[in-house]
Amino acid sequence: MRHSTPLPFDPADKPVIWTVSVSRLSELFRDITLEYDALADIEPINLGFDEAARHIRERLATERCDAVIAAGSNAAYLKGRLSVPVVIAKASGFDFMQALARARKVSDRIGVITYQEDMPALAEFAATFGVPIEQRTYATEEDARAQINELKASGIKAIVGAGLITDLAEEAGLTGVFVYSAASIRQAFDDALEMARLAQLETGRNRRPVVADTLRAKHGLADLRGESDAMERVRQAVVLYAKSPATVLIQGETGCGKELVAQAIHRESPRTLGGANRPFVAVNCGAIAESLLESELFGHEEGAFTGARRGGHAGLFEAANRGTLFLDEIGEMPLALQTRLLRVLEEREVVRVGGTRPIPVNVRIISATHCDLEARVREGRFRADLFYRLAVLRLALPPLRERPSDILPLAEWSLRTALASLGVRAHPNLAAELAACAPLLLRYDWPGNVRELRNLTERLALFLAAEPLQALTPNFVAGVAPELTAALPAPAPARHLAAVAATADAPAARQGPAPRESVSAVLARFGGRRDAAADYLGISRTTLWRRLREEGSV
Repeated sequence: MRHSTPLPFDPADKPVIWTVSVSRLSELFRDITLEYDALADIEPINLGFDEAARHIRERLATERCDAVIAAGSNAAYLKGRLSVPVVIAKASGFDFMQALARARKVSDRIGVITYQEDMPALAEFAATFGVPIEQRTYATEEDARAQINELKASGIKAIVGAGLITDLAEEAGLTGVFVYSAASIRQAFDDALEMARLAQLETGRNRRPVVADTLRAKHGLADLRGESDAMERVRQAVVLYAKSPATVLIQGETGCGKELVAQAIHRESPRTLGGANRPFVAVNCGAIAESLLESELFGHEEGAFTGARRGGHAGLFEAANRGTLFLDEIGEMPLALQTRLLRVLEEREVVRVGGTRPIPVNVRIISATHCDLEARVREGRFRADLFYRLAVLRLALPPLRERPSDILPLAEWSLRTALASLGVRAHPNLAAELAACAPLLLRYDWPGNVRELRNLTERLALFLAAEPLQALTPNFVAGVAPELTAALPAPAPARHLAAVAATADAPAARQGPAPRESVSAVLARFGGRRDAAADYLGISRTTLWRRLREEGSV
């Protein structure tokens, strides 16, 4: 019997629920799904852990899912790695009593293995009723297997647990007693339906006013591409940080995707309802003159200064109210404005330039920088109190050269996207052709990181579209992108090339390190055209100007 009766949904907007399991729980999910067929679109995903997380993230880029149902260690793994709500199916105390009764028919002594935490109530039950129960916990599959082997060695013949435990127990020649009942799984389905219903109601209440497209965050968790451990840690941090309203400081080199990460945090945040109905406003603090930046951030009243807009002007803090304000290149903010920003953060209100009336604002601040802010604090170029206000949560993005296993997959995805935008079908052997170019791509240092890689693939796509019969060979790539051979660092460590060992017979890239050109030298090569030099380096014109200033060339 169900614990609750789910309220009906709009037939045209049935919730979408995915069940995730690789064990015998799949059969129970399948049976219960039939009962809920009229209430939701339910799809089983027979994958676990990392495979399930990757599969779901990929699909969420283009598909809708209101909730995921999983159990045990699989559910715990997914909960911290997905933006979609994960409903954990839990076995009740009655489930355990029934499972113990079945196990007692097999063995006088019973083993119970649970994920990470034991059950104190079972110890009390065992002492009260004189049932010998050995409780164990596990964190990984290997840990679970070791616990089962120890229990087997001690003479225990029946083990109670979730799907993974019972599968491993039977693999070891023991009797596995599955703990979940149909009633517990129905409860998980009811919880998922209720969660979807509340989300639907909340979306309806907040459907108007609709935020202008220019104030929307267009990128989410699925856009943070790369399957390296470093990128998996970034995605986990995004999911975790999205749950908090605290400020976030994102640090990383140019082109690492700092704004992409900021948008993902915004979109996955519960307070922004998936980012659909709350503004995301971005400003580059290093690209706007100090005199204009103050007005842009805080707004101004009519007549506040020469050229002030008639009727006044709302600043970006007001535009981002109830949403997120992303302050890019926060290290470039002048000291005078740092003081005003600190006051806004502390008081939660803003005063326009030339005004006296405080305007309440509820804004989450996410800031980003390429520089060492702590060093700037020591040098007196950045306020220490503001730094600690902005850096409640910190996230360091890895440069592309530190995650070489992502380079080829990113290049393939970017090149396919670039070709599609030109209306050109990618060659069927594109992945193999790129693998043949691996030595060339992996030895390059990628100072412009993912942005530079994307720029390069767009250039390649343009040439390939113009020459449809041209194969993607190392010589062709080097001809289109001479920077890959003009400034090669030392050969990549062997482990970086291990993933492409099958392409060992591919033409080798030019050997030996060469000094990298200065930004001023690149600018001179392009006749002083900053747009061309910035494109060549894979950086923005603002970053180009900053690097020229650091070199003393401006």
